[in-house]
Amino acid sequence: MASIWGPVMTEASIPVTQAVVERFTEQYLQSAGCDIEKERDRWNVTIPDDADTELSAKDLTLVCENDVATDNKSEEPLHADSRFFQQLLTEASKRTPTGKVSIETQRAGIEVPGWIRGGEIEVAETRFTPYYDRTALGVLFRVSIETVSEYQSEFLHAIAVDTRSKEQLPKLEDTFLRATAVAEDVDKSTRFELEETDVRPLLDEAREHLIEQIQPAVDEIHREASRAADAEVEEYRQLQEQHIEELSEKHTTLTAKIEEVGEKINSSEQTERVQALKERKELKSEYDEIETELTELRQQRDQGFPERQQEIRERHALDVRVFPLTLTQIEYERGEIEFELIEGTNTRTMTLGYGRGVGVTDEVHCSNCDAKISQDNPLQSLGEGFRCIGCTSVND
Repeated sequence: MASIWGPVMTEASIPVTQAVVERFTEQYLQSAGCDIEKERDRWNVTIPDDADTELSAKDLTLVCENDVATDNKSEEPLHADSRFFQQLLTEASKRTPTGKVSIETQRAGIEVPGWIRGGEIEVAETRFTPYYDRTALGVLFRVSIETVSEYQSEFLHAIAVDTRSKEQLPKLEDTFLRATAVAEDVDKSTRFELEETDVRPLLDEAREHLIEQIQPAVDEIHREASRAADAEVEEYRQLQEQHIEELSEKHTTLTAKIEEVGEKINSSEQTERVQALKERKELKSEYDEIETELTELRQQRDQGFPERQQEIRERHALDVRVFPLTLTQIEYERGEIEFELIEGTNTRTMTLGYGRGVGVTDEVHCSNCDAKISQDNPLQSLGEGFRCIGCTSVND
């Protein structure tokens, strides 16, 4: 797996933008042995007979535009929803659905938490002592959130779960994605060793973490879709109100005409009476049709136009799909880290649980108020123990 995603993976969550699509496509085609010549938004791709790909064409042109239609069989649109990109993504995941990577020192240097560097505090030295090796499962998911008509969002999201504790490891997600960049020193011979019986519960756990993390995005798109549906329902209601008014006016006009023709029937000669009777019959037929339509429209209005509302809201309903694309066995070290901290003449050592590529795994609390020291409440002083900014601000 390390060879196919490469530098595309720079965050745990990556929108499938046009730039991402193009970088991935270029990296994948080159890794498969294809040649690419770029001419502005058109890529001329040559696929040798020995290329490691299922693509059937020998030569094709990729058109890098979101909205493009072409009848040329040798041209393929290239964007997130294009047939070619979906084919390439499917092939890539089938080609290397599993892999293994070790988070080594050169790929995951010591990370100093941001909350340590408060006030005048400096980190003079760090010492990491590994005690044991741990394994995590990294899952690369493809997430699609869309409605039938208007909204669509696709992105790739990585979740890493420790195989023993089932703990999610957010920092490791980004670390292993960066570690799998295409490079000469990637060991492609390492094989996925986790058993299927162990992977299934871990995959379910990863999916639950993913759903929890993307829920805000789903909720926001749902709110946008609901607002659009409400606006469309209101627009339809107003149009129907206008139609009801127009029919009511026509209904009133026909009533007057029928009465007028009735008077003519009573006062006319035989020939004119026959013609008037025919006219009244036609008017009454039109009157009955309008009255029936008015009655139905008023009933639908009083009920809120349920059928139309359902059709509109179904069209704006969200369809959230989550697909695991690749599985990566991640080997990393866990142990303790010592931070030697200096503030003026004060020196203290902070010892915490730490994982290579995972970061600090322990919480630190203020020596004075016992509040958790964090990015929002950083370490501020060493003079009387580890003091948070909240305490030092009050004292000042």
